Amino acid sequence: MEIIIGIFLFIMGTIFGSFYNVVGYRLPKGESIVFPPSHCTNCNHRLTALELIPVLSYVFQKGKCKHCHQKISLFYPIFELLTGILFTMCYISFGLTPNLIIALTFVSMMIIIVVSDYHYLIISDEVLITFAIILFIEILLINGLKIALYSLLNGALAFLTMFLLKKFGDFLFKKESMGGGDIKLLFIFGMILTYPIAILSIFVGSLIGLPVALVILWKKKNNIIPFGPFLAAGATLLLLLQINLDTIINLYQ
Repeated sequence: MEIIIGIFLFIMGTIFGSFYNVVGYRLPKGESIVFPPSHCTNCNHRLTALELIPVLSYVFQKGKCKHCHQKISLFYPIFELLTGILFTMCYISFGLTPNLIIALTFVSMMIIIVVSDYHYLIISDEVLITFAIILFIEILLINGLKIALYSLLNGALAFLTMFLLKKFGDFLFKKESMGGGDIKLLFIFGMILTYPIAILSIFVGSLIGLPVALVILWKKKNNIIPFGPFLAAGATLLLLLQINLDTIINLYQ
């Protein structure tokens, strides 16, 4: 039964991942996420149902548009596959529990943010506000009003800390050290992970991003590197490992 649920969530994840690609790609450009329907960006050929099968369509079409034979970015199937894997990992971590819903919502937001920040260096306010509301409602319904209000407090503290870090970075480097979206993102991290773990996610994200940034800057020194994807990676890792303050305290006992 557990294997069946895992497979189901993986398939659902790839389907949602395909949609999240569209949201992350279109929303920062002010485009509708439903119109026009999915199409080839080169020849505007409207994709058929068989061309919209996550991951498999890319494989069967050998990574090319069926109509104009233009190469399709490998970015799309990678993120479809990644979303499927993350959905399955959420189930492995949280089981078939109410908290699984929160975890799936959280990683869904992470995928959209990574797509948009990678392409445009933008974390859309629409995405952050929408998911903040959805996650708050889920916390309220699952854990009650007291925990929901506590999550808002954690979010506010994480936001304030990130804001102060930005101001310090701006002063230190004499230029904008991070985007406003990264600061707002920490509010949601605080809501879901609690304040201490949200702050820890900054350092985990930095550790993940450092080697990648060094390679990118080595190739081209004036490249702009988005921090959002690394923050998302750090927060998602801590979520899946269910790291909390007690876990950290026990390490030192």
